[in-house]
Amino acid sequence: MRDRVYVCHTFYHVYVACLKEFYIADGGKATLVLSKMSNNFGKMVERAKESPIFDAVYEYDEKEDTFFPELAELKKDSGNIVLNMIKRIKFCKEFGRLQEKYIPIDFKEYKDIYVFCDSDPIGYYLNYKKIPYHAVEDGLDCIRYYDTARYDNRGHFKIKAWMASKGLIHIQNGYGRYCIDMEVNNISVLPYPCDKYVELPRKTLTDRLNNSEKELMLKLFVDDVEGIKKKVEGNDKTLLVLSEPLCDLDTRVRIFKDIICEYGTIDNTKATVIIKQHPRDLLNYRENFPEAIVLDGSFPMEMLNFIENISFDRLVSVYTVVDSLSFVEDKIYLGDDFMDKYEAPEIHRQNEAITD
Repeated sequence: MRDRVYVCHTFYHVYVACLKEFYIADGGKATLVLSKMSNNFGKMVERAKESPIFDAVYEYDEKEDTFFPELAELKKDSGNIVLNMIKRIKFCKEFGRLQEKYIPIDFKEYKDIYVFCDSDPIGYYLNYKKIPYHAVEDGLDCIRYYDTARYDNRGHFKIKAWMASKGLIHIQNGYGRYCIDMEVNNISVLPYPCDKYVELPRKTLTDRLNNSEKELMLKLFVDDVEGIKKKVEGNDKTLLVLSEPLCDLDTRVRIFKDIICEYGTIDNTKATVIIKQHPRDLLNYRENFPEAIVLDGSFPMEMLNFIENISFDRLVSVYTVVDSLSFVEDKIYLGDDFMDKYEAPEIHRQNEAITD
């Protein structure tokens, strides 16, 4: 059998997969599977194939349920909880079956399978095939702010969780029968318990990194390290803004203009604004913010930790958790109260809607 495989949907997922490989360091080899469903990995695919971190790299043409018209009827509300659950049982099995032709590898060949975001179709496939796997949190402490398993299944959650534990339906983040465990950064901050949560702090993974490992990750993710340094060095005061795919494009422009207006002056000095674009944020920041320096979304922000002599005076994030970033002292996390000004609170206050 082969040793390990990581199924990744974002640059951050690949970053954590690298950290885990360096941490495990057992001499085994790992396969990297990159889903094309929600992220364009671009040039990183070829760099990953050349990198010694992974033994093999495959792209995965993962398909959402809307790709299969035959599933639409199974998603319609019948107005009856029993009939709805019967439909859901059928949906989960059929969705997993339909996904099979797009799977690029034989998962049964691997001793350990690590899946980031098993709410995506890959989770349904592994459940359908009865293949055990390890789930890994989608983003740093993401369940703390948005417990997707409980939110998506609010109302009779315990019944649904029991059905998932028997393999009848699929629920993500540690509730499925074939999910061995659910790896998170910090169990203590999670509002709801799950028996399968296991804690592996990201700080444990990053603190042990050596310079060689950091260099390997920079080569994997970043096209032009010197270009980034030239953009951000030599400025008096600097404000780093982390973009996110929030709301519609017009509202998004307003959000980030308001952030720059509110936080763009540091010690009575107008700061140079640097915008780190989110990989899934398609807003043209260079056009809408011509005075700002824009760092593209083709690498995870954590790479800035590894570039020597880079620092910022202030960082502002709406929802991205910034605890792992060491290149800035003044970190401002805005969160739900800030977003209430731009959209209906129920859109982003998901955890508050969980009742069971």
